[in-house]
Amino acid sequence: MVTVRWKLQSFPKSIYYSTRSFCYKCYLVLRSLTYNQFMDQSYAADVCMEPMIWFVDNFTHTIGPIFVVAVIFLTASVVGIAYWIGIPYWWSRNPLVCIILIIIGHWLLLNICFHYYMGVVTPAGFPPQNELITEVVSICKKCIAPKPPRTHHCSVCNRCILKMDHHCPWLNNCVGHRNHRYFFCYTVYMVIGVLFVMIFGFDIAYTGVWLSSEDSDDPELEGHPVKFNKTGALIPVTDILYLDASALVQDDINDGFVPINPLKKKAIIYMALINTGVLVALGGLASWHSRLIGKGETSIEANINKAETARLLTLGKTYVNPYNFGSRKNWRMFLGLVRGRSWFRHIFLPSAHEPIGDGLTWHTIHDEGFDLLY
Repeated sequence: MVTVRWKLQSFPKSIYYSTRSFCYKCYLVLRSLTYNQFMDQSYAADVCMEPMIWFVDNFTHTIGPIFVVAVIFLTASVVGIAYWIGIPYWWSRNPLVCIILIIIGHWLLLNICFHYYMGVVTPAGFPPQNELITEVVSICKKCIAPKPPRTHHCSVCNRCILKMDHHCPWLNNCVGHRNHRYFFCYTVYMVIGVLFVMIFGFDIAYTGVWLSSEDSDDPELEGHPVKFNKTGALIPVTDILYLDASALVQDDINDGFVPINPLKKKAIIYMALINTGVLVALGGLASWHSRLIGKGETSIEANINKAETARLLTLGKTYVNPYNFGSRKNWRMFLGLVRGRSWFRHIFLPSAHEPIGDGLTWHTIHDEGFDLLY
């Protein structure tokens, strides 16, 4: 005969250990199914970034036209406010200076519009599909096609781009061999234009927003407006003269200009915010690309060269960029200042001249007589 003894005190512990053992087995099974020998922080970061990369690949090309419309709207709004407030202000202050500012402003506006338009409509450059390429460095894994030097695949455009720098959603286009100069000149002229507006609009913003804000802190008088006559008696004022809202008038007491129309005050604040944001964003972008151009590399090549430099450094070797001809020559080649082209005609004025080369083959510093090429 067997005696069964129930131990109520050990029952919770047995449930706990059984559940724990089951969870641990599930954990081991899950780890075995998802094991990756190359798992590290970089790999985990790439996995976390995968949804964003998927969104960029699938929707950037779709929302690109919206970005282009946004750029056109913001630029037109800033120019419209400059016409509405800036030109009348400077004309009343000094007509000669106003004429000079109008000439400089329209020169900047012409270059901004031209280079932005050319950056949008000019293809970045693509390898030929049915032609023989004399120099091929690899095969594109996505296009399954020959890849010339300095060519990279754009996941947004879904094709290889000659001397690709990056895909710009604000242009709704890739920045590459044929339109890189347009993109860079647009950013530079836009930064100069924003600085131009901010410098010559500072006095308007200061007197129109800052001083008027200080004046608005004074308590308003209640009751009907009155004035004193010669005898000292109070006379009600029935007709109140409202100043013209379309102009900035001189205040004899404060010896400054104050805006009268509240809409103008909001427009000035809007303009200041837009210009500040553009100056910070495009100023940093133009500075970054200036350094890259001076070193003869693109944004993609900068990362590749950095990794290659670190790799060779561990081997006791020094990496040399084969496309770095020196800062001065790099700039001349990038801007296309060869064969008699000048800064005034082809840089300071809108110019649609083609870049150097076909984007398929590139001269390097190892070529004999490369100093005489450009």
